[in-house]
Amino acid sequence: MSAFTSATVDAGQTWDAQDYAIDAGFVPVLGSAIARLLDARPGERILDLGCGDGVLSTELALTGAQVIGVDASPELVIAARARGVDAQVMDGHALAFDGGFDAVFSNAALHWMREPDRVLAGVRRALKPGGRLVAEFGGDGNIAAIVGAVQAARVAHGHGESPFSWYFPSVEAYSDRLRQHGFHVQFAERVERPTPLPTGIAGWLRVFAAPLLADLDSTAASRVRVASETLLAELPRDASGLPLADYVRLRVLARRR
Repeated sequence: MSAFTSATVDAGQTWDAQDYAIDAGFVPVLGSAIARLLDARPGERILDLGCGDGVLSTELALTGAQVIGVDASPELVIAARARGVDAQVMDGHALAFDGGFDAVFSNAALHWMREPDRVLAGVRRALKPGGRLVAEFGGDGNIAAIVGAVQAARVAHGHGESPFSWYFPSVEAYSDRLRQHGFHVQFAERVERPTPLPTGIAGWLRVFAAPLLADLDSTAASRVRVASETLLAELPRDASGLPLADYVRLRVLARRR
């Protein structure tokens, strides 16, 4: 994220484009698998739901598809526009499109949108009949070790557990929800993907943990983050020594009936 003023978005999260690029640059890089599943074609009209700073949007556009990005963060939308993405600020729970899209694509965003029925209703409205939703996001069990450490650190400092939780559904639960919204599920899988953190657990907590600490003042939140880092010091590491976050992803391809 960049030096622009941060904006508060859904789930009590704030984003800074410069920090995002530094600490969470792995997010769009790891989106290549879901981009291949999308298989964008020249001339297709694609909505990138939760486009972030537009890294994947620009890659999709290289296929010749027309890509429109939406994100709830004004700050990230500014960063996406700086890359040349046709992006606009929009809440994923209230998509303002009525048909016209061949596909809705979403990487690492749907778990931030905690009212999935509203999201899927908007996705269905945005798609042409037969249009596809291709998405990857947190699945059941995602970052359980990290969340557990933050909650334990909160309790140890006398704050009690945070009531916040992301939307991490099982394959079965999300597939059922898709069918209820008029989608045919062509593909759905749960993928355990231990993910190296280039700036360590401190970087991950700095960028992503704000919703778990939203009720604390800055001093208390800082203490909990430091305590969480200590609790997570024994995370498994990759061959280069980077800590591995316990990511679990849900990957889906579904078509509007």
